[in-house]
Amino acid sequence: MLAAAEIPHDIEFDGHHWLLLVPERYGERALRELIDWQTENQPGPKPTPPRVIDNGLLGALGYLLVIWSLPWIENAGLTPDRWRELGALAAEAVRGGELWRAVTALTLHGDLGHLVANSAFGVLFGVLAARMLGSGVAWLLILVGGISGNLVNAMVQADGFRSIGASTATFAALALAGAVAWRRGWFRNRDIRRSAAPVVGGIALLVYTGLGAEGENVDVFAHLFGFAAGFLIGCVVARAPVEAGGLWLQRCAGCAALGIIALAWWWAWR
Repeated sequence: MLAAAEIPHDIEFDGHHWLLLVPERYGERALRELIDWQTENQPGPKPTPPRVIDNGLLGALGYLLVIWSLPWIENAGLTPDRWRELGALAAEAVRGGELWRAVTALTLHGDLGHLVANSAFGVLFGVLAARMLGSGVAWLLILVGGISGNLVNAMVQADGFRSIGASTATFAALALAGAVAWRRGWFRNRDIRRSAAPVVGGIALLVYTGLGAEGENVDVFAHLFGFAAGFLIGCVVARAPVEAGGLWLQRCAGCAALGIIALAWWWAWR
């Protein structure tokens, strides 16, 4: 620093201490430069260490049970007629008041490959969110993000548009995890690239797996709107004291998520 300020100096060892020496006429200026440098380089607040509420496996199991149980029920012949038609996200129907479709569409899939893909990515992103928020709270928020994304999607699509699949909620889970990690400051006190790493990483995965997906049946807008909804929800709830609610809060949130799905299907069938 003194060299950059063009102040003559030398470093010597007197047998006990290292000494920084400057000519007497530069003493006051050198001291001022050193104090200014120390003031400007004070360490910032330490990053908040990650808090893991649970391992997220219970919530992931619940998610898999929901989306895999419906094909089993269908194959067993236990579903009413036209149940897929009643549960799909139909843009004009949602705009006409059939809001249950924003929920039921998340539980339907076109084929085995579609189901397996959403199972894998849903578990991966859901576990990340659940470790930070708890399984019950995380999956309730993921469901809300998926519903919100579907509602927005239905509002912007043309009449005749149809969509099914849990991918809207899957990308809501991805954004939720990234937003919570970012807002809680787990990468604070680092350069800007690292401080924004959770958000940047989430966007990169969205682009690679969600927006870059190929196929005529891929609903890119569902992925985008789900991600946006999850990100907004994560920013809002990131600082909430979820830990204080304990197991009771997690159980209530998990039951609420299952209740919303059951109520939506009851509404559709009724």
